[in-house]
Amino acid sequence: MPKIAAFPKGWIHQLVAPNQMSIYEWIEMSRELEIEGLEMYSDFADLQDPTQWKKIRSAVENAGMVIPMMCCSPDFTIPDPQARRAEVDKEIAGIRMSAELGAKYCRVLSGQRRKEITREQGMGYVVESIEACLPVAEELGVTLILENHYKDDFWTEPEFAQMMDVFVELVGRIDSPWFGVNFDPSNAIAAGEDPLELLEAVKHRVVTMHASDRYLAQGTIEDLRREEGGSAGYVKFFRHGVIGKGLNDYDAIFSTLESVGFDGWISIEDGVEGMGQMLESAIFLKEKIAKYWG
Repeated sequence: MPKIAAFPKGWIHQLVAPNQMSIYEWIEMSRELEIEGLEMYSDFADLQDPTQWKKIRSAVENAGMVIPMMCCSPDFTIPDPQARRAEVDKEIAGIRMSAELGAKYCRVLSGQRRKEITREQGMGYVVESIEACLPVAEELGVTLILENHYKDDFWTEPEFAQMMDVFVELVGRIDSPWFGVNFDPSNAIAAGEDPLELLEAVKHRVVTMHASDRYLAQGTIEDLRREEGGSAGYVKFFRHGVIGKGLNDYDAIFSTLESVGFDGWISIEDGVEGMGQMLESAIFLKEKIAKYWG
């Protein structure tokens, strides 16, 4: 049966900035969610000191949870080979951090959609880079999870593999038991595409999920698709909301995942308007998991 984790989407900037918000504050806040795990982001300020990893892991476990997933954001589309190798080293460091914290899954991204590279060049850079990370992932028992992402909060360009055709091709090029998909339905909508169509294409490779929901504060889906030539992403009128109250069809999503034997982690990715929103989402997910897997 799937388990629920949570990612502090609404507090990511405070947790990354030194001396603004402690990771221990987030751990304490999350207790009221009554879930099984807390997903982390590799750039959180408190994680930059490796001597603190054991203490952080213990704090999560003492709160009755584990750290199942780590969000890393490597940028593998940099044309310069040395700079790209530095991104591989950064991802490998994230894999080692994941293992020390007890996480069995570590996110990997493709990189930014740079205008100066072709699709085939970018595909080659990304496949080569991910494959360079896989031996360490296997050694440490950590599965790399590629997310159908929009863009990292701290990037300037959207994800190279944001659009479904690129994402599906990329997933198909990497054949390893230590590689899978982290499915985020809202990011497919952000790309102006159908999340159920994407899920159908990769359902057998999905091992984890970011549960989020978005709503249109104004305008229509067609307006969203017109933004930035179909790469709308986080436009102002496309907002995070309580899971189950937005544009995603979670009954169809969970029915599809259950049909292929999915039993991985589902991580709540909302809370941009506070813990009350995240608590509503947790309740919704618990009910749906009981319905489809109970």
